[in-house]
Amino acid sequence: WLAGKAPKPAEPVPEKPAEPVVAAPAPAGSKPRVRITTTHGALVVELDPDKAPASVANFLKYAGKGHYEGTIFHRVIPNFMIQGGGYQQDYREKPTDPPIPIESSNGLSNVRGTLAMARTNDPNSATSQFFVNTVDNLFLNYQSPSNPGYTVFGRVVEGMETVDRIRAIPTGP
Repeated sequence: WLAGKAPKPAEPVPEKPAEPVVAAPAPAGSKPRVRITTTHGALVVELDPDKAPASVANFLKYAGKGHYEGTIFHRVIPNFMIQGGGYQQDYREKPTDPPIPIESSNGLSNVRGTLAMARTNDPNSATSQFFVNTVDNLFLNYQSPSNPGYTVFGRVVEGMETVDRIRAIPTGP
């Protein structure tokens, strides 16, 4: 996965970014971990299939088929979140599978370092895009059926410094 539009000229650019892979098969009852490699460093996320089974299965499906390879964090708002998983380097949107149902009432909170599913105004519209909360965003939590919030399905367990580097990248419109 790539972060931002393009790395600074002095930085090495890999010919082919590494696709995220499950670090190791998860034993029964454990939480799978995925390593995400970007041009600004790596991070490891731990997913929570007990609390968000559809979202975790969806994320792992996209990762397993290489969907995230060559994508960018296309929406970077420093004191909010970094969002990726849907656009290529040239800002062309990648095709997606049908959306999954929202799982935001699972008790997980949109705090710094958590992963959540991005969606449109339709609560059941999440496909491949996700975001990493760079600060506590409690207003994104489930409130009620009419204010469903955003599904948290994992958390960064290594590499928050990479997230912080990405969130500091100057962005354009």
